[in-house]
Amino acid sequence: MYASRRAKIILVNSKKSNDKLNLSVDRTSSQEIASWRKHNRLHGWMEELWREKGNEGEFNTEELLLELIDITNLEKAIINDKLPETGGFFFGIDSYEYEEDEIKWQKEQDLKFIKEARQAIMEGDEVLYNSWW
Repeated sequence: MYASRRAKIILVNSKKSNDKLNLSVDRTSSQEIASWRKHNRLHGWMEELWREKGNEGEFNTEELLLELIDITNLEKAIINDKLPETGGFFFGIDSYEYEEDEIKWQKEQDLKFIKEARQAIMEGDEVLYNSWW
């Protein structure tokens, strides 16, 4: 499970021929800003958002574009302990069934991601969540 930031698609005029504008897509590489291992509650929240955005099927290796409102809603869910309990073969135990200090550390890492994601969006980049099971 990871999140990355990347520049938004920029259309570049590659050359002008026969009065036609030839446009090409120039996208810089992405930069990882967070990663998680078996954080089932966070993944469950992301999957719910993915479905709310009209997607169907298995939520695996699917990019999820996170908008500022999504980041804000995720932050509220983390702070208020509202990330949904999510089961699955690859997850193991629930994200919030660890020792209290481990849960506190996980929430701090999640909120660090929120801060970095918000900064990336404010700087004009896209923020994406992805996972591979």
